[in-house]
Amino acid sequence: MIIEILKIAVNNPEGFTVSLPELQHITEGIIVSYQETQNSFGIDGLKVVFEHALAHDQVIGGWSFEGKYYFDSNKLFTDLEEAIEFGKSQKQIAIFDLTEQRLIKL
Repeated sequence: MIIEILKIAVNNPEGFTVSLPELQHITEGIIVSYQETQNSFGIDGLKVVFEHALAHDQVIGGWSFEGKYYFDSNKLFTDLEEAIEFGKSQKQIAIFDLTEQRLIKL
């Protein structure tokens, strides 16, 4: 499944969010990354993220920044206040509203 996720990353250079195990794209809700998977990039980082996601919420996201493609294990929210609270607990500087396609700085 790692190879399939890498293919999704190549085909979505601006970023993506998918659910495991079916790799369905998630397009609605508020996504918050887990602190444990911050700064995960490349195939080695993706392996760490994949294992974490399987054990937690089964959501993986990827995004490009300064020439690196980062991967995160994520939690999906429908409630903004809950998402903000979780984001702060995970020491995130921002969360992302997939529905509105907007970054929310914390």
